[in-house]
Amino acid sequence: MSASFELASSFAIESSTGSYSVGIEGHSFERSLKLFDRSAIVADEFFKPAFERAGASAIFIEATETNKSLDASPAVIEKIRKAGANRQTELLAVGGGIIQDLSAFIASVYMRGLKWSYMPTTVLAMVDSCIGGKSSINVGPYKNLVGTFHPPLRVLIDPALARTLPDDQMASGLIEAAKICFCRGEESFARHVSYGPSVGMDTAALERVIVNSLQSKRWFIEIDEFDQGERLLLNFGHTFGHAIEGATHFAVSHGIAVGLGILCAIEFERQRGVSYRGVARVKLLEEHLHQMISEVPDLRTPISAMNVDEVLDKFASDKKHGPGYFTLILIAENGDVVLRKIDKTAQVTSGVERAIQTVVKRYS
Repeated sequence: MSASFELASSFAIESSTGSYSVGIEGHSFERSLKLFDRSAIVADEFFKPAFERAGASAIFIEATETNKSLDASPAVIEKIRKAGANRQTELLAVGGGIIQDLSAFIASVYMRGLKWSYMPTTVLAMVDSCIGGKSSINVGPYKNLVGTFHPPLRVLIDPALARTLPDDQMASGLIEAAKICFCRGEESFARHVSYGPSVGMDTAALERVIVNSLQSKRWFIEIDEFDQGERLLLNFGHTFGHAIEGATHFAVSHGIAVGLGILCAIEFERQRGVSYRGVARVKLLEEHLHQMISEVPDLRTPISAMNVDEVLDKFASDKKHGPGYFTLILIAENGDVVLRKIDKTAQVTSGVERAIQTVVKRYS
């Protein structure tokens, strides 16, 4: 990186490898890109025209789940090597979560580790995955089976890039932001909702959503960097959600699947006798998720085509479960998000199925 500058909103994240910076400013993409003229760049091929306008080169990759895999990694590593990357080279990732996961993983293992930076281009990456240092890539049919913790040097965010996204991707990221803020607490979630998150929100409002979401997530990753305690709560909605995502063969995007997964988790607890009557934030969460999911075009088609038995199979094989129990992030009766280990009984499995069927019926 040849120079530096301050963006409109900035703050630092503390990690085991030191502090790294997060900068956020609308319409800063090309200005930020020019700072990395001596870096090895891995980018989503969607942004090839933007690189050409900026006079920058990169290794372009199609952002697909197939390419976010152990099998695809060697070809990218070879291209980085042919580009002359050595131990002093800084890697820059430009793209959404798929490009981030693949690049962070490669940065962590290439010549035993390269420094890297990230310019997220999807709302989901801007509000969530860009901080925390985690990478997860797929192995064969298994999603996110291997990965590392390798924090970046810096994260540079341009919220205006969200205007390039289809509505489902915008909603996907905003749902993840809602999840993070709800997990952080009532005040954080109330702020999130007050910004009026919607697929048509303007760049200034989105910038406020991003700052609130990342500030909320910062507490989790600074207190529990390696996913041993509090940070595990951010898996809220993911066990059901990953199963839905996989059973639709990724026709339902990640954040939308997480939103559906949160609704499944709420329904599962209701069927186990948990009453949320009088807990305003749970009602607000359900209403907000329903609003966001309802804004997604053509969702009915993949949900209707989904096989519930396949959802159950993928739910049961989630890597967070243990022998004889399911590990689930649920909402307690007082509205707090909690981790529960629930015995794998026929009654519990039946409850999981009913919860999934109830939510699927609502959107199919």
